[in-house]
Amino acid sequence: MGEILDGLGAAAVLVFTLDPYLVEISLRSLAVTLSAVLVASLIGLPLGAWLAVRDFCGRRAVVIVLNGLMGLPPVVVGLFVYLLLSRSGPLGVLGLLFTPWAMILAQVFILLPLIASIGLQVMGDLWEEYAEMLTSLDATPTQQMGTLLWEGRHGLLTAALAGFGRGIGEVGAIMIVGGNIDHATRVLTTAITLETSRGNFALALGLGLVLIALALTVTAAMHLIARNRGTHP
Repeated sequence: MGEILDGLGAAAVLVFTLDPYLVEISLRSLAVTLSAVLVASLIGLPLGAWLAVRDFCGRRAVVIVLNGLMGLPPVVVGLFVYLLLSRSGPLGVLGLLFTPWAMILAQVFILLPLIASIGLQVMGDLWEEYAEMLTSLDATPTQQMGTLLWEGRHGLLTAALAGFGRGIGEVGAIMIVGGNIDHATRVLTTAITLETSRGNFALALGLGLVLIALALTVTAAMHLIARNRGTHP
């Protein structure tokens, strides 16, 4: 118990003194995850809207596959992206392996099914409400999708929040494609793994506290934005 308290005390010192190493890793972790959430949302939310308004042969199968991909093991995604970006891979010429860009790409693959599935659920409910009206107005599929995205914008923040929550705590895939390189690709989760293996529990706890604080801060900020927009349209 004493060791835990000592570790928490040392961790608090690192956090409140804004230790440079801690700040660098925290900012990189935040940048990678927010970038991945943004890209995954720009692809996943329109995809969810399209699946909500379009009825085509095989739609149910697409939805089942999309929902199934939500549980895809991150290490498998990491291996896939590694092979994609490796020197002998189809995108190896870009030289993105062991860079933050590779980490963002891996997180996009992980978050896309989650964000698209939640978006589909939100916009599917809206489609049941607006389908008759939009059809009577002869709205095009693009206009229908745009209406659902706009009307469901507050609820769709839930999809982004879920994506951020999963992305910020991801370690397996980004460890494979990023390599946990100091001052280059080391982020909070990979640093916690490294420092724990070294027995540096104070720094590991400090990183863990920052990880929790970042997740809570971003979640609270998004909820505040959603509430304010709901109050002031």
